[in-house]
Amino acid sequence: MGIVTISASYGAGGADVGPAVAERLGLDFHDRAIPAQVAGRLGVPVAEAEANDERVARGLWRIVASLGTMPDPVGGVVPMTPQPDERAFRQQTERIVREIADGPGGVVLGRAAALVVGDRPDALHVRLDGSRERRLEAAVARTGRSREEVRRDLEANDAAREGYVRHFYRCEPAASRLYHLVVDSTAFGLDTVVDLVVDAARARGIGR
Repeated sequence: MGIVTISASYGAGGADVGPAVAERLGLDFHDRAIPAQVAGRLGVPVAEAEANDERVARGLWRIVASLGTMPDPVGGVVPMTPQPDERAFRQQTERIVREIADGPGGVVLGRAAALVVGDRPDALHVRLDGSRERRLEAAVARTGRSREEVRRDLEANDAAREGYVRHFYRCEPAASRLYHLVVDSTAFGLDTVVDLVVDAARARGIGR
């Protein structure tokens, strides 16, 4: 079946493109379920993690937590607890992504999945991006929230995800060499972006 990994900066439409690509390819979309699976494997109730997130997240864990609590494009809640360390969290996340690739396949949003599954012939790695101002405008239009509120989320979200990838994988998440397809998703309608990703995936034999 294969795997499509999507790395999307804030406002680039990853939360919309990912599910649409998965539906077109007949694959499962994996985003919010991943932190819940990690929580289960580490023995951390997600509800407890949600309740304690603001209290326990500090330093790097603030970065990791933000991957689960920020809005588009990542979503979900990263399980937080004093017991598992950052290495355990990363290992479980990577294990789940590899199981998806080795099993039924799917579309994975975020989690540095392109770096986790690497050069597999049955994988397509996609980066959705755009200038900060155009991503800001797109997010304001989609959410209807104030420009300043969205700007704060954009800056915090970009910094969080960049920090996560730099810390765990020692590289820049926007580096084009990591991806087969890099799209300025603010320059096209999201339907066009979905078409581009689906066509590229099918060209690599991915999908049902």
